[in-house]
Amino acid sequence: MNQPAQPHAHLSPDLIYPFDARGIAKRFRHAAIFGALDALQPGDTMRFVNDHDPLPLLAQLRARYGEAVAIEYRQREPGAIVIDFVVRQ
Repeated sequence: MNQPAQPHAHLSPDLIYPFDARGIAKRFRHAAIFGALDALQPGDTMRFVNDHDPLPLLAQLRARYGEAVAIEYRQREPGAIVIDFVVRQ
């Protein structure tokens, strides 16, 4: 007899989910980012795109998640910031 598929069983580990902060109202951005990170599983990555370097946000992320989320810049140019937030195992 066939068993029901497990949720997300078809998904491969180490997925990258895009998150473009430029389209989110400023007053909601940090809450949206925290919510998105909280929804990720170990091994997943959120690829964050923004028009400025979010240094205050990065400090908040370090305080909230500590070593559980790695912060890796992919692009760091004026007007074009791309950062991977990687949920560690």
